[in-house]
Amino acid sequence: MRDFNIDFNKTFKPIIIIYAIIFIAGIIIGAVFGVNLDINFSGGTKISYSYTGDIAESDFKAAVEENLDNSFTLTQSTSLAGDTKTYDISLVGKNALSAENQEKLYDALSEKFKDNDVKLYNSNSVSASMAGSFFVKSLVAVIITAVFVVIYVGIRFRKIGGVSAALTALAALVFDVLIVFFTCVFFRLQIDLNFVAVILTMLGYSLNDTIVIYDRIRENRNLNPDMEIGDLINLSINKVLVRNIVTTVTTILAVVTIIVVSELYGLTTLRTFAIPMAFGLVSGCISSVFVSGPLWVIWKRYKANKVSNKAKKTA
Repeated sequence: MRDFNIDFNKTFKPIIIIYAIIFIAGIIIGAVFGVNLDINFSGGTKISYSYTGDIAESDFKAAVEENLDNSFTLTQSTSLAGDTKTYDISLVGKNALSAENQEKLYDALSEKFKDNDVKLYNSNSVSASMAGSFFVKSLVAVIITAVFVVIYVGIRFRKIGGVSAALTALAALVFDVLIVFFTCVFFRLQIDLNFVAVILTMLGYSLNDTIVIYDRIRENRNLNPDMEIGDLINLSINKVLVRNIVTTVTTILAVVTIIVVSELYGLTTLRTFAIPMAFGLVSGCISSVFVSGPLWVIWKRYKANKVSNKAKKTA
């Protein structure tokens, strides 16, 4: 395989600027248009109606609006087997729908679309307190995972400054988590249980790429103990760059296949998993290569300068 000769210490700032632009754009879009939260995170009601034949989304939405004063979002989906088509109505926050109103809505839709055999497929309500509790539990799960990442990397790479290596790896993981979140914001995807699954999956993928790099750094340091830290990082990352790219591209191809299938068959559940996952994988490859290593160099140089200045003052 061909080895690259990229100076990753020089590419660090441009990459950080690109990430910053994405994050700022995401914050602005989120502030203007809001974040599409699932009822598990915000509370509310989600009702699914199955039907036969074809019902235009605009017609179904108009029928719901005629019989519902609450604001809602409407999505269309199809089962994996393709034998069940549904329209899903989500009312978040304080827009929870009472059982009485749900029954009235069902009666109106059944009457409106008599030839389409509209039936109540699923109904789920979550209180605001339960949603808050679920959010906290999800956050705790991510934090615990991050803590284990720091401990694992710190112990495994203690000979090359385990704690600093772990913290810079964690910083790269934070970038990946934010990319996944802002992907949902940009594409107006609902942040649901899939979001937590993508985050936890991404932590594993991104960490794997970073560990491969740290392994090579440890190996090259043993072979070249006097090599300057910046040169050591460049040598190590360039040696594994092709491997990281191939691994990421192979995984992304599988995820893109899922995206195509979800778009063709209207599988909303797969869509909210696959699209953030694809962008998270790209970010995981970029952050492990262009962020964690160079950031570790900055930290090591800072510590070395601090020790040197202290020694000069003592002398």
